[in-house]
Amino acid sequence: MKKIATVLSTLLILTITFTGFAQEKRRVFQGFDGGMMIHAGYLRGHIPSIQYQAKGATFGLGGVARAHLGKHWMIGGEGYVSTLRQMKNGSYIKYGWGGFLGEFYWPFKYVMPYIGVTVGGGACTTLLMFDGDRTDWQPEHNAVFHKQPFMAIDPFIGCDFIITKSVHLTLKADCLNSISNGNLLMPIGPRLYFGCIFYH
Repeated sequence: MKKIATVLSTLLILTITFTGFAQEKRRVFQGFDGGMMIHAGYLRGHIPSIQYQAKGATFGLGGVARAHLGKHWMIGGEGYVSTLRQMKNGSYIKYGWGGFLGEFYWPFKYVMPYIGVTVGGGACTTLLMFDGDRTDWQPEHNAVFHKQPFMAIDPFIGCDFIITKSVHLTLKADCLNSISNGNLLMPIGPRLYFGCIFYH
């Protein structure tokens, strides 16, 4: 948690510095945007602590807000929740994360490809019921619950489809790297995002 706090504090200071510079240099600050995105992906990986192989489709929701610096750069923040259902009995592995992002984009007439990375933190919550019935009110004796914080490093690539000057549809792919105690948390895999972004 100390490492995550240090990284977030550093990024916050950098963001405030850049924002102050942008306010002084109007040519640098080009506006801002924000919006919501839904996502789906496929995760898999072995959880050694309980000898469990997790895999399957994950779904989730989140959002982003960014400031535009110059003609090709954005800084801002984003956050998401992504849930991987398991064993068809109410079990799940849930990732919640957010952080500061830096992004390079190249606008054309109708499209705007971009690439970037988000650095921040989050938590992975795991609830696995290996027997029992989720419809009854009986205690489940063979179940595991665990919540673990992590540092998030999330590279991404995508493209905006320019509908109007103020409205873009966006499509992006990422791969969240969740690092805790020097280890990469499992399961891991790619996610595909789709959303609507409003530009000002």
